[in-house]
Amino acid sequence: MSGEHSLWRQWREDYEAHGRDATLPGFRAVAIHRFGVWRQSVRPRLLRAPLTLLYRRLFRRYRNRYGIELPHSVVLGRRVRVEHQGGIVIHGSAVIGDDVIIRQGVTIGNRHLDRPDDAPVIGNRVNIGSGAVILGAVTIGDDVSIGANSVVLDDVPSGSTVVGPRAEIRLR
Repeated sequence: MSGEHSLWRQWREDYEAHGRDATLPGFRAVAIHRFGVWRQSVRPRLLRAPLTLLYRRLFRRYRNRYGIELPHSVVLGRRVRVEHQGGIVIHGSAVIGDDVIIRQGVTIGNRHLDRPDDAPVIGNRVNIGSGAVILGAVTIGDDVSIGANSVVLDDVPSGSTVVGPRAEIRLR
């Protein structure tokens, strides 16, 4: 995908993934993220400057209003759904796969102050329960379910379900 056409395609896909409801804060946060990524492709930089100002204003407004921090530097897959607003923080170096569901209160971040760029890599079709915390340079495989309020500090193999305050693998 390239240029403006890909932005419209992504927005259309995200709109479908969010139940065709453009009023949902999750859809709007994802749409602003996509705009922030797209504006990086605008050349020359002089034309990009007003788009950057607009992106920053929109990002801050939706972060502060809805509590969804999804910076443009996150690598975000297709059809990612943010189910509910509030308390969602995603590290700028995180990688999130396709068809991931993120619920309220989720933190995807780094674990060690001396390694600020360490961030989780989330596979495809991952279902992240409310209040879940995923920290550090961990890899979450495809088709994983992360239970509500789980704390994930280690890699999780594909097809697993993790639960608990320090998430333990229950099914494989």
